[in-house]
Amino acid sequence: MTPRASYLFEAILLALAVSGCVYSFTGSSVPSHLKTIAIPLVDDQSGFGEPGLREKFTTGLIDLFNRDNSLQVADKSTADAILSGAIVTITDAPAVVTQGETVSKRRITMTVRFAFQDMKLRKKVWEKNLSNWGDYESGGGLSQRQTGVEEAMRKISEDLLLETVSGW
Repeated sequence: MTPRASYLFEAILLALAVSGCVYSFTGSSVPSHLKTIAIPLVDDQSGFGEPGLREKFTTGLIDLFNRDNSLQVADKSTADAILSGAIVTITDAPAVVTQGETVSKRRITMTVRFAFQDMKLRKKVWEKNLSNWGDYESGGGLSQRQTGVEEAMRKISEDLLLETVSGW
């Protein structure tokens, strides 16, 4: 085989090898016996007073699992696994203070406690506290604060998905 033919052959093998490799970060380690997951309404123990927080968090988490497609969301009575939890604390504190001690950004920090149970094997896989944050512009009122809350919820939901599908 000529050097040129050898290089061509190696390039074809490399192309075939690379095209056959599909990398997926999520879903790669979910045990094969788990196909469905139930996500009951998240409890709000924070006392933060955000209207509809439980429903927004739960809906966002379910939507994220549906988009990920690692586990199909199902009813609690038929699911192979259950992800349940509560919002434990939410704090709203200054994040950026500018000259003259003016607060220009605030930070919402949310902490949740969740448990993941394998109903097929009848065991708790993990129980953890997770925390994340979302910043918002100060002085924008409740609509700006809502931006910080939504960002914190989104980040924690992504953390929960990652922990659930790859935390084995």
